[in-house]
Amino acid sequence: MLLHVTLGARRYRIQRPWGDVPAGPGRVSDVAVDAAGRIFVLLRADSYDGVPAPTVAVLDAEGMRLDLWGEGVMDGHMLAAAPDGSIHVVDRDAHEITRFAADGLKLGALGQRHWAGEPFNSPCDICFAPDGSAFVGDGYAASRVHRFRPDGTPDGGWGEPGRGPGQFCTPHAVWMNLAGEVAVCDRDNSRVQIFTSGGGFLREITDVHKPMDIVSDAEGNWWVTDQVPRLSVFSREGALLSRARAVLNGAHGLALHPDGSVLLAEMNPSRLTRLVPI
Repeated sequence: MLLHVTLGARRYRIQRPWGDVPAGPGRVSDVAVDAAGRIFVLLRADSYDGVPAPTVAVLDAEGMRLDLWGEGVMDGHMLAAAPDGSIHVVDRDAHEITRFAADGLKLGALGQRHWAGEPFNSPCDICFAPDGSAFVGDGYAASRVHRFRPDGTPDGGWGEPGRGPGQFCTPHAVWMNLAGEVAVCDRDNSRVQIFTSGGGFLREITDVHKPMDIVSDAEGNWWVTDQVPRLSVFSREGALLSRARAVLNGAHGLALHPDGSVLLAEMNPSRLTRLVPI
């Protein structure tokens, strides 16, 4: 039996589970795509339970496994591909964002590992501007967005606990669109806040329930997963364009592939789901 969903004018076939994702204690936590179309799947496991295991599976566009690495990641939460091709893994409870080459070689890090508040306190997500500047949603024990220059130098940020503009309760995911706007899934305030790259508040999207992840497409539309669970598409200005139930229990991570497919990282049950355009 085949299942389908419709988003806007496009109909998709649901494929789940999809891709050669390794079985084991690690749950699928996030998915990212680099400029070459390679798919990076993050597996989150309890570092105190069992021996260290690879946490990043690399797949091609057809789901064939190309590589498996990341044994040093303790608590992988989200990951992102930078403009230079490096892969940044948010090692949440180690308070560090680790930078890897696409083949798994460790290149460096943001934050001081195992030191909360230097500057992260259980960070959630990272995104990039075209020039390599980075924005970090921080996170589970903080309420801030940090900004970094392309060389990794801290460059300020914004945010504090609360419900007003520029305030957060779990900034769970971040994304910069082609217009240079930074969207933040303010999860436990059930909204998406959109800012300038300098932190100036622009607008918010409130028609979401505990949003989990966000990306934007070439047309500037925002794609948002939430805990209803739903996958929603909003215009750049925040108008709802389309919505579907594409997963059973909610997608923790989301990525758009150059081939037009949509990739959803599900933790329960642990799997990667692909929506294939028809």
